[in-house]
Amino acid sequence: MKKDQEQMNNNQAASADGRHWDASNRRHAQSERKQGKAVVVFSGGQDSTTCLFWALQRFEEVETITFDYGQRHKSELEHAKAIAGKLGVPHRILDMSLLNQLAPNALTRDDIAIEQEEGELPSTFVEGRNLLFFSFAAVYAKQIGARHIVTGVCETDFSGYPDCRDVFVKSLNVTLNLAMDYGFVLHTPLMWLDKADTWRLADQLGAFDFVRTETVTCYNGLPGDGCGECPSCKLRQAGLERYLADREQEGGIS
Repeated sequence: MKKDQEQMNNNQAASADGRHWDASNRRHAQSERKQGKAVVVFSGGQDSTTCLFWALQRFEEVETITFDYGQRHKSELEHAKAIAGKLGVPHRILDMSLLNQLAPNALTRDDIAIEQEEGELPSTFVEGRNLLFFSFAAVYAKQIGARHIVTGVCETDFSGYPDCRDVFVKSLNVTLNLAMDYGFVLHTPLMWLDKADTWRLADQLGAFDFVRTETVTCYNGLPGDGCGECPSCKLRQAGLERYLADREQEGGIS
């Protein structure tokens, strides 16, 4: 498995006692914050919620931004708002409905099946989505004085999406800095983690149960473990089972 050892070490360093996000976890996170202000690109799913907990342990201030691009299920928007509220984090939803008009796909159309032909991208791929999301997140971040943008994109379990690749994120980081004459840093805590590793990170952050029950990863908009049938649910469940098996062998995480 391809790893960026330095980033993995940083990810592994984040820890909090217990597996529930409670007052003691928040106090611990506050004591560990060292950097400035961050914006988390937030969908309310497993990955972005794990990134939100990661950011809460590293930054003095954290805000979240969610994009309404005509998702098939509004559950994503509702849960993103609810999660931000439960964690006491400012949350903003931006209208990106134009993306729906430009790039019809299985995530925005009921009449397009969720499928993947051999050698092709899945029908769930939204052309230009991350390019636009990160760019608009940067515009918003500059307005509120934030230099850090956190996203849950991943090159390990990413279905071949080109805008989840590390080279794309690094390239866009340079472009945004030049375009806006502003020193952004795009953080990708999950870039080299598979789904089992992502569950491990959530556990180390004291957020395992929260992420498992409160997030929406399912393409059919069902929270928690979801429908169990769509590709996203199957990937999430397979990672969960691998991590739980590893955790049992290791005797749990203190």
